[in-house]
Amino acid sequence: MHTQTRKVAAIDLGTNSFHMVIVEESEGKGIVEIDRVKEMICIGRGSISTKMLDEKAMEAGITTLKHFLVLASQHGVKQESIIAFATSAIREAKNRDVFLQRVRDETGIKIKVVSGLEEAQFIYYGVRRAVRLSTEPELIFDIGGGSVEFIIADHQKIFLLESRKVGVARMLERFITTDPIADKELSLLEQFFAAELFSSTEKSRELNIKRAIASSGTAQNIARMIRSATGRDDEVTLNQSSFTRKEFQKFYKSVIAMNASQRKKLTGLDEKRVDLIVPGLVLMNVIFSLFKLKEVMISDSALREGMVVHYLKNNWSDCGERRLQLNIRRQSVIELGYRCDWNKIHSEHIAALCLQLFDRLQPLHGLSSHERELLEYAALLHNIGTFISIASHHKHSQYLILNGELRGFSPVEINIMANIARYHRKSPPSTKHEAYSQLKSKQRRVVDVLSGILRIANGLDRGHRQNIVSIEADMTASSVTIGLHAMHNPDIEIWAAGRMKAWLETVLERSIRFEARDARKR
Repeated sequence: MHTQTRKVAAIDLGTNSFHMVIVEESEGKGIVEIDRVKEMICIGRGSISTKMLDEKAMEAGITTLKHFLVLASQHGVKQESIIAFATSAIREAKNRDVFLQRVRDETGIKIKVVSGLEEAQFIYYGVRRAVRLSTEPELIFDIGGGSVEFIIADHQKIFLLESRKVGVARMLERFITTDPIADKELSLLEQFFAAELFSSTEKSRELNIKRAIASSGTAQNIARMIRSATGRDDEVTLNQSSFTRKEFQKFYKSVIAMNASQRKKLTGLDEKRVDLIVPGLVLMNVIFSLFKLKEVMISDSALREGMVVHYLKNNWSDCGERRLQLNIRRQSVIELGYRCDWNKIHSEHIAALCLQLFDRLQPLHGLSSHERELLEYAALLHNIGTFISIASHHKHSQYLILNGELRGFSPVEINIMANIARYHRKSPPSTKHEAYSQLKSKQRRVVDVLSGILRIANGLDRGHRQNIVSIEADMTASSVTIGLHAMHNPDIEIWAAGRMKAWLETVLERSIRFEARDARKR
C-alpha cells in the first residue's frame, strides 16, 4: 500500500534570528526533519525603543527569506506548504504591515504574526517533540530577543502560559550601557527580571516544580559554553543535555566580569551573541534562583517545530493527535532507521528476540525497564551502519546513533545505545575503545549485559528468515539453557548463536547452551 509523503517548511521570524526547518511527514515514518537553517538577522535591533523596523534589517530579512524559499523548493516543498510566523519585534513594530506586504510582494510568503501566548503554546508543542516530558508539571522557558515565554506543563496538559517582554535584545537596549556590565546596571536588571517573573514563580511554587527545560539560541549557547568549560565537548548531542546550578554559577561568575573581546574567545558562543549573551546569562541566573532549580535541560526544538505540529494537526485530517503524540523516543529511533534505509523486518525481529531474552534472564542480570527500553532501541538500530558500508558496519552503526540527533534521550543514554549496537558483532566491549571507556562502571555493566543479549539475538536470526518464534530459559547455579521454538529446524540459528554466546557467558558467569523445542507447545 502506498503511503503518502508530505513536506512542510516552517519559518520563524524572531527578533534575533530567522530560522527555517523542513520536515517530511508520512504514516510509516512520522515527522522526519530534512533540513534546517538559521540566519542572525537581528531585525529587532534598535526597534525595541523606536517601535520601527530598520530599513537595512528589513532588506536583509527579505534576502534571507528568498534564500529560504530556494532551499525549500529544492527539497520539494510546495509554496502552499511553507508557513511563516513572526514574533516579538515584528509584532510590536509600527511599520510591521509595510514589512509584511514587502515580503508577500517579493517572495509570496504570507507571514502570520502570533501573539505571545500563541508563541508559548507553539513552543510547548515543539519541546514536547524533542524532550521526554514527565507526568509531573515542569517549567519550560524560551529566551528570545524581544520576549521570553514561560510554560508550566506536563506531557499532556498545560498549567501556565506566559509571555514576558524581557528578551535579551530588549534588555540589552534598555539596561546595559557598560562593558563589562556595571554593578548598578546588573542590579537593576536582576530586579526587573524578578518583578516580571513573579506570577510564573508563584505558580511554580504552587505546583512544586523540580525541573526546567530551556529552548532557544541563547540557552543553547550557554549550554555549549558550559560544556566546553567543564570538559564535556565529547557529548555530541545538545538536546536533552543539562547543566547544574553549580556548573552554571561557576561559569556565570567568570563570564559576567568579561568584556566583549574576552567573550568573543569563548568556545560555543555565536559571534553575533557576544553582547546579547550578557542579559541572557543574568536572566538564567535569576531563573535558577527564583525557581529554586537544581538543573536546566536543553531542548533543541521550540517554536518552529511546534508550528509544524500545529499545522499538521489542523491541515491534514489523517494526521491526528495520536500520531503527533507518539512516543518521541521510539519515533525518533524509527526516523533514524528510515533515514539509514534499514532492514525494518529483520531489525524488529532482533528487537523482539532481545526483549524475550532480557525478560527470561532478568533474575541473573537484575536490570530495570529503563535498560530494557534502551536495549530495544539499540537492537532496532544495530544494523544501520550498513547504510555506510557492510565492512565494519557495527562501528558505523555506533557513529550514526551518536550523531543521528535522536530526540528524547540524554547524551548518556545515546552513548549506551551506540555502544550496545557497536558490540553486536566482532570484538566485545573494551576500555581500549574511547566511547566505552567514557562510561561510568554501572553504565559499562549495562552495555556488557545488553550487548551480550544482542549478540545472541543477532545469531538467532543469522539467515534473516525470522525463524525463531519464542524463547524460554532454564537456569541453574552454573548454566543457562535457552529453549527455542521455531517454525523450521533451527540448526543454523543454534550454530550462529553458539558462536556469539561467549561474551554473555562471561558477563553472567554461566555456561549457555541452546536447544530446539516443539513449536506446537509454545
